[in-house]
Amino acid sequence: MRKLISTGSPFEKTAGYSRAVVQGDWCFVAGTTGYDYAAMTMPDSVEDQTRNCLATIAKALKDGGFDMADVVRARYYITDQAYVDRVFPILGEIFGDIRPAATMIVCTLNKPEMKIEIEVTALRRTA
Repeated sequence: MRKLISTGSPFEKTAGYSRAVVQGDWCFVAGTTGYDYAAMTMPDSVEDQTRNCLATIAKALKDGGFDMADVVRARYYITDQAYVDRVFPILGEIFGDIRPAATMIVCTLNKPEMKIEIEVTALRRTA
């Protein structure tokens, strides 16, 4: 069974994507930027954007029947190399014990206010 997860963001409908797709024991979470989707605002700091990304991802995973501990792959996209040392501690708070396979890339994102985008893949753990 395939299940589509949405945050209700207008970007999802406009661009034709789901925040997450659950397929069997897998959950694929789309690249997630730091928007506060309730207020549709973007904080200025990369730290606050990172926290918003992670909160949005955690909610999408929960809505799909997963949690952060199920994450096996993470991809981080940042717009400035100087952000590495600023976001690593925040990522470590969440993923320090989970330790998914991860990649960080410095690149340009879709909008100038976007400083970070995070994408994860989760595999449901079996007891």
